[in-house]
Amino acid sequence: MPALPQIGPPTPQQGRLRALRRATPNAAGRRWASTANYRRSGMMGPSIERCREPVARSVESMNLDPLWTDLTTELLDILASYRSRVAELNVREKADRTLLTEADLAVEDMVISKIRAVDPDARVLAEESGSGSWRPGHDEEPERIWVIDPIDGTAEFVNPHSTEFCSVVCLLERREPTAALIVAPELGDGGKPIVVVASRADETITVNGRPATYNREPIRVASLTRSARSEAPPHEIGMAEAGYALKTRTTSQTLDMLRTALDLTDLAAGAPRFDLFYRPRQKVWDGLAGLCLGEIVGLMSTDVNGKRHLPVPMETLAQPEPTFASTVMGRPEAVKWFVELARDSPIGTPKSS
Repeated sequence: MPALPQIGPPTPQQGRLRALRRATPNAAGRRWASTANYRRSGMMGPSIERCREPVARSVESMNLDPLWTDLTTELLDILASYRSRVAELNVREKADRTLLTEADLAVEDMVISKIRAVDPDARVLAEESGSGSWRPGHDEEPERIWVIDPIDGTAEFVNPHSTEFCSVVCLLERREPTAALIVAPELGDGGKPIVVVASRADETITVNGRPATYNREPIRVASLTRSARSEAPPHEIGMAEAGYALKTRTTSQTLDMLRTALDLTDLAAGAPRFDLFYRPRQKVWDGLAGLCLGEIVGLMSTDVNGKRHLPVPMETLAQPEPTFASTVMGRPEAVKWFVELARDSPIGTPKSS
């Protein structure tokens, strides 16, 4: 097993399900009482926190604040409406054994329509509808690509006792994640929403309109989520022997990456913090917003062999279901240590789940 860093613990689809869509009711739903308060509270206000030299702005970059505000309000409404009758939802299992509901479809439709209202030529890559008429790898590469996960953690969404789900929008410019919106409507204390807005151009992250608290303090906890049907790979043993507590149950990958980059304990008492995030075979809509956060905070993100993800290769985006072979994100020391640990495992790199 590689030695831990000297400085201490590692720091770091195409296609719809038409029958289900026909069953989808009007998505307008009922309005949360807290939504109006949310809008009045200014929770989407700008952050003044800066970190490193800003990423160069694209010529076509837009002011995303109005879009993020509009999307946040609508997402809170729709998600609350479906959660209020979660026991009545039509839940289906997709080919990859993840779940799909009419809520996923309604949310995705709404998000795409809002994006196209401000960016009529938008190229969209969404979990349930794929890339639409745009053919990645065949058509001319667009300046911007909007990546959407309508509900990350659908299995948690249909569980009335869980709050581990969110809606995610990430903007790619020249195949780099440059902005992201994460709306977790019930993640905060008392079931209150947590809304994260990230901009690499400004090097800012806000949480509920205030400058984010970065996850600075080392803690030997890692998110190594995998399928419940998979066997524990050798690297989990190595990490446990190094004193790590491990989260292996899959909930929302975006939220685990969020809690690798940021400290949410002021808004969600007892919220976990992670030194390291690892996931084999990660869909791009599950990972890009987290990678955006990591770039701003100064984390390292690679695959399990130590190769950087960004910019996202067009070959990855052109897959029928765009998927990273693996994702590792955390403090640079922790990522380097984990990559070495994986290479030294008896079977080489960890198995995919």
